[in-house]
Amino acid sequence: MTTTAQTTIARTIAAELELRPAQIEASLDLFAEGATVPFVARYRKERTGNLDEVQLRQIAERHQYLTELEDRRQTVLTEIDAQGKLTADLRAKILACQQKTELEDLYLPYRPKRRTRATMAKEKGLEPLAQQIEALNLSGRKANLSQAAQAFVKPDQGVMSVSDALQGAADILAEQVAERAELRRYVRDRLLQQGQFTASIKKDHPEGTTKYEMYRAYRATGRAIASHNLLALLRGEREGILKVGLEVEPEPILHHLEKRLIKTPVPEVRQFYRTLIQDAYSRLMKPSLTSEVMTEKKAWADEVSIQTFEANLKNLLLSPPAGMKPTLGVDPGFRTGCKVAAVDGTGKFLEYQTVFPHQSARQRQQAAETLAGLIRKHHIELIAIGNGTASRETDAFVGEVLKTLSNPPVKVFVNESGASIYSASEVAAAEFPDLDVTVRGAISIARRLQDPLAELVKIDPKSIGVGQYQHDVDQKRLRQKLDETIESCVNYVGVDLNMASRELLTYVSGLTPAVANNIVEFRNSNGAFQSRRDLLKVKKLGPKAFEQAAGFLRIRNGKNPLDNTAVHPESYGIVDAIAADLAIPVTQLPQAANRLQRLDIQKYTTATAGELTLRDILQELEKPGRDPRQQFTYARFQEGINDITDLKPGMTLEGSVTNVTNFGAFVDIGVHQDGLVHISQMADRFVSDPNDIVKVGQVVTVRVLEVDPKLKRIGLSMRAAS
Repeated sequence: MTTTAQTTIARTIAAELELRPAQIEASLDLFAEGATVPFVARYRKERTGNLDEVQLRQIAERHQYLTELEDRRQTVLTEIDAQGKLTADLRAKILACQQKTELEDLYLPYRPKRRTRATMAKEKGLEPLAQQIEALNLSGRKANLSQAAQAFVKPDQGVMSVSDALQGAADILAEQVAERAELRRYVRDRLLQQGQFTASIKKDHPEGTTKYEMYRAYRATGRAIASHNLLALLRGEREGILKVGLEVEPEPILHHLEKRLIKTPVPEVRQFYRTLIQDAYSRLMKPSLTSEVMTEKKAWADEVSIQTFEANLKNLLLSPPAGMKPTLGVDPGFRTGCKVAAVDGTGKFLEYQTVFPHQSARQRQQAAETLAGLIRKHHIELIAIGNGTASRETDAFVGEVLKTLSNPPVKVFVNESGASIYSASEVAAAEFPDLDVTVRGAISIARRLQDPLAELVKIDPKSIGVGQYQHDVDQKRLRQKLDETIESCVNYVGVDLNMASRELLTYVSGLTPAVANNIVEFRNSNGAFQSRRDLLKVKKLGPKAFEQAAGFLRIRNGKNPLDNTAVHPESYGIVDAIAADLAIPVTQLPQAANRLQRLDIQKYTTATAGELTLRDILQELEKPGRDPRQQFTYARFQEGINDITDLKPGMTLEGSVTNVTNFGAFVDIGVHQDGLVHISQMADRFVSDPNDIVKVGQVVTVRVLEVDPKLKRIGLSMRAAS
């Protein structure tokens, strides 16, 4: 691509995002140099003008789209020019395109085609007749169409009659109408704005037998349909239950097309054109454009769903950690017992036991003794109880045991969504090849409480239970956005280089899966890293990867205290200069916050570190190694409320938000079935976006509105009781 084209793309993005072209060009240059979004956002603020991750990702996405558009534009220009049909006007229109759809509309008449009714008519020599009729329409001259067509009746070419000739000419003109870019744009916009999505349940599904009952006789305009409704319609259609369509009133469209196309006052020619316009619309334009609009609206619904998933995943990954303390993970069960796994303050597996507290009194007593023994033996400070089957009964049992201890640990319910997926995964098998999958699940539950981010990155995000129609959306796009979300969260928090798993290291800026694996192997062979610089000894980890990754990796109790901060090694010299000027060791800088705030930071600027970076450095020095996540809190479920049948309307309960959707939020209140707080019940005011009110992992107080044990539905409210 030419430099001029790149400059044009940068200016276009700058105008769209209301940024300076220099910011766009600097960002694109950094990406071209191999810099990651987290690195640029954190350590190259001066070059980009302090752009954040959201803006940088928008720049990267728009650059990719516009680059692909430019490449396609050049292909289209070349192919039309090769046909000898590239006029100055057409070239100008193609060069002005800013959307792929617009470009493809312009290219459509020149695209190589399979055989159509129009191409077959041309093969029969009927194109001159079509041109004659078009000229008659434009001039308004009177003419006898049958007489004009008589000269084209040629049985040896398959034109058996005047009617055949006129039909062939109409087919040619209809295709020309259907391929005119401005007319396609009008019909497409009409379908988008005025079209109605319709749905009905097929006859072989009697009333009340499907989960799609609300769509039995459904209509919604394209501009008003909710994204989750559209995805539900398309899922129902794929499952063979729903019949889905997109309908639009044809008369206004046909009237517009006739007004644009029919120029002659001659009744015979006008009627001929009305008929071919009707054919062009119903046979050619409507089917293809309906499919395009369906695809466009599906892409829109996908994007909304993915954005919701992104927000939920981000909030879940950034859930406050309970801390790296000795923890028991309990995977509850009735018949098969409860798997109890102990991990130490680094997450290292220590021991597991299977106990049976829900069988006989004797087994319950044995289970209590075993549990108490594990707590004492490993100095347990936290107990993580999975929230699946038998969780409330197990919680009651654990509570009984804790009452017998002088210094009992804190017990917390942990959402175990995806734990079984992890347990059976290659990652878990590599970590614990000799352990049963259920024991692996208990370990994962314990680690989730210690540090949700470090453990959840090992699981496919689609299995964590915070998405909305995640299996129905564009899977490539979903994977891309979820990977970006995980990358953002991991680098925002930072990673302990000496404790991180391969999976966690993979998401660190600049590290590939192969390099992450090499880091773990180096650590296993040589012991804990003592310095960030030791990373350069790792196989395949060169200077560029070191530059991108080092600032996000932490080393506790290493040789250099700055290795446990977000200060990048390239700026260590600045910190040394500050410490020297203040005449104190680097280790004492956190105690000199007042003096740090009074520094003349202009004195310490360098080629790579300006005022923005220096302020980040000073902030980091005041609180080195701080965890940016919020303080740990957890929901306390009400005693005696263990099952959906225990619920009564009017009850006020505490719970934890497990998922946020476009229509509300699901809340775990400790009865094995999440309740729904509909968007209309989220606040004593109008709410347009549930994410403005709650987030995944948030502890909330709710009131029970309605309970349906048969359908396992719980309606909740966060509004004040009337």
